[in-house]
Amino acid sequence: MEKYAVEVWENCLKVIKDNINHQVFKTWFLPIKPLKVKDNVLTIQVPSQFFYEWLEEHYVALLKKTIKKELGNDGRLEYSIIMDNSESDPEPYAINVPTGERKATSNLPVSMPIDLNRGNSKEIPNPFIIPGLKKIKVNSQLIESYSFDNFVEGDCNRLARSAGFAVANNPGKTSFNPLLLYSHTGLGKTHLTHAIGLQVKNNFPEKTVLYVTTDQFFNQFVDSVKNNNQNDFIHFYQMIDVLIIDDIHNLAGKEKTQDVFFHIFNHLHQKSNQIVLTSDKPPVEMKGIEARLLSRFKWGLSADLQVPDLETRIAILHKKLYNDGIEIPAEVVEYLAYSINTNVRELEGALISLLAQSSLNKKTITLELAKQMIDKFVKNTSREISIDYIQKVVCDYFNIPIEMIYTKTRKREIVQARQLSMYFSKKHTKASLASIGLHCGNKDHATVLHACRTVNNLIETDKHFRIFVEDLDKKIKL
Repeated sequence: MEKYAVEVWENCLKVIKDNINHQVFKTWFLPIKPLKVKDNVLTIQVPSQFFYEWLEEHYVALLKKTIKKELGNDGRLEYSIIMDNSESDPEPYAINVPTGERKATSNLPVSMPIDLNRGNSKEIPNPFIIPGLKKIKVNSQLIESYSFDNFVEGDCNRLARSAGFAVANNPGKTSFNPLLLYSHTGLGKTHLTHAIGLQVKNNFPEKTVLYVTTDQFFNQFVDSVKNNNQNDFIHFYQMIDVLIIDDIHNLAGKEKTQDVFFHIFNHLHQKSNQIVLTSDKPPVEMKGIEARLLSRFKWGLSADLQVPDLETRIAILHKKLYNDGIEIPAEVVEYLAYSINTNVRELEGALISLLAQSSLNKKTITLELAKQMIDKFVKNTSREISIDYIQKVVCDYFNIPIEMIYTKTRKREIVQARQLSMYFSKKHTKASLASIGLHCGNKDHATVLHACRTVNNLIETDKHFRIFVEDLDKKIKL
């Protein structure tokens, strides 16, 4: 860079800075590099074709005014545009274009990955309208029902939900950028990301929010390569204020797409635009993702969503029933929550199945109907017997509140229910003795061993006790 060119451009920037807002100045003028001044022509280098077109469309009058102020009435401006080349010759190259004469771009090499027939400066194609993305300008692809109001918070997802809410109320300004949410399938990642997007749109209507799956992003990139307009694709994504990408682990092995996303990520992060990602595993366990991308995923916060506990599962079912205006017996809701503890999606699927069977067969929803219909559903999904479920069956059998087995009372029937819960938990689950004790009133492993010995002794010596243990065992395995 010539020293005189730098001096001229710095004087121009002082004037430009006073005439536009700070964010616009940072985005569109700070990246420009002055190269030389020759014959009263200042040559400036801009990072892309799109960048040049944007300046010509929006700021050409301001640029000409400042150039003439510095170089006199004969002062002119010329752009040196950095271009992407073809796949066979990937090295970038620069072309020089005088201001106000954009038709000169029609003589560029045909290998340049950009639409060459753009006409005059008033006909810049809207970067929101490119193959595969035509609907996004009017629809951020967010599902209205996936709001924070419909998201049930519990110990299993409290950190993720709190971080998401903070991001939604101050996008790009918190330390949670990027926000990476990870969990196994069906535990609420997608719901939470949509809730973030909806909240941002509600709080900041002027911001552009976009939700896409990684597969959509990949397919759009492939289309842009086929249509020779990768620049439009990249610049579209670089203009998003809040970018939400679901299942980012699906980028594994897609090197070109990872490279493009790397540059988009850097641009958005540098502009303090919010990035929200989801994955089925934390960054440290992702395979096939470049190290430079993984390191950026760790810049913000990685929060997991775990399998919901019993109380949260019951709350989720009540919330769905309330939203749909449906009432079913509390015991049925509890039975569903106890029976299905794998993920929220299966839990809601079981509820829908029950409601459909009730409607089609014109039967009232009862616990008996739930057992008939849902047990088939559960068996089809290989239900795993949980300690919670065992406690529920045992307490229902003795007709005592489940909370009682967590207390320190020494009442005979409570002690017996607690011991049986421990016995069946050891028999039907893979939980450790310490874990069983923790679930049964915060007892230690020695208490669990004692309970198992007591139950075994009673089975051998008490015929009536043996009968209702066998009865309980059948109920638990139903």
